[in-house]
Amino acid sequence: MGDTKRIVYWIRRLSEIAVLGWLCMMLLIDLVMAAGMGGLQWLVPMCGVAGIVAVVLRRRFRLEGFALLLGLSFAVSLIMGGINFAGAPGTAETGAILVLTIGVLRNVEPVRRAAILAIVSLVVLMAEGGGRDYRSGGLAFSFLLFAAWSMAAGIGGYLRFQQERRTEAVHSVRRAERLELARELHDLVAHHITGIVVQAQAARTVAELKPDAVMPALDAIANAGTEALTSMRRLVSVLREQEEGARTPGMTLADLRILAERFSQGGPRVAFEIGQGVDERTLPREVLTTLHRVLQEALTNVRKHAPGTGWVEAELRRNGGDLLLRVRNYGSQADPRVSRLGGGFGLVGMAERVEALGGRLYAGPTPQGAWEVVAEFPLP
Repeated sequence: MGDTKRIVYWIRRLSEIAVLGWLCMMLLIDLVMAAGMGGLQWLVPMCGVAGIVAVVLRRRFRLEGFALLLGLSFAVSLIMGGINFAGAPGTAETGAILVLTIGVLRNVEPVRRAAILAIVSLVVLMAEGGGRDYRSGGLAFSFLLFAAWSMAAGIGGYLRFQQERRTEAVHSVRRAERLELARELHDLVAHHITGIVVQAQAARTVAELKPDAVMPALDAIANAGTEALTSMRRLVSVLREQEEGARTPGMTLADLRILAERFSQGGPRVAFEIGQGVDERTLPREVLTTLHRVLQEALTNVRKHAPGTGWVEAELRRNGGDLLLRVRNYGSQADPRVSRLGGGFGLVGMAERVEALGGRLYAGPTPQGAWEVVAEFPLP
């Protein structure tokens, strides 16, 4: 997975360089035409330079750069058309407008604003084709610019559709995680409330015979109630919906070892180590359950995305006042047949659970060439 991330990173960087390279070549064409035609045609390369700058800075100043380029291009078209100067449209200027139109349709929110900006860019391009009527070719220029804009609008709309689909999938995963957390909350609260009821009944029974034994029972009741409230605050913060369903029991450290052993039987060998000072009796039940889910999802990702993994290291230890779970795999090579199927939503679900408990999740490559998932939980 680490190699795949690096490949995607360099593909993106090379695509950026390619786009800028094409725009610079188009700018050279504009300079050659301006040198041959003279006069107001020198305004066209200036618009091209502004367009290239807007493309370079589009991630930080997307709307500002787009608006400035559209205004400058429209003003040049009006000036040339107003004095009947036989100018020609700028290639770099047009290319920059099309690139920015794709980005606007993909990223600008809400979609209504993106659509309005795209229509404004079409108006500017039509003004460019009609106002710069070189050798009476305004109609032909307008047709070509409209065809180019239609292609850019189609690409931007498709990319936005794919992005909306992924966003909706992420929301679905998070909703599913919240529902499962709601079921776990039922078990946690039921456990603590049962302890409170038992302690209260015991206190009532011994109150008359041994009054001194009532105080320890009341302390136990208070502690159980505090633990129940703490668990509820941690989990309810991410719950938005309710759903009836089966409930899962709380997990233990032994369940984590069993999970690692079962994975080793059908996949790479897992070396699972629990550090000193980690005791399930002192860990909140919701933390244990989330640890099991994170370990399960991390091992599943190893089997799914890195079938060539040599071995897996998993450790659970204390790190100061935090509890740290680290899962690291070596010698992994992503299977392209599996990578094409997509993914990434398991990490979303894990992050949702970990952050619900006040922790944080990290997943990514290490300097040693491995891939690791790290979940960190604050301990009381």
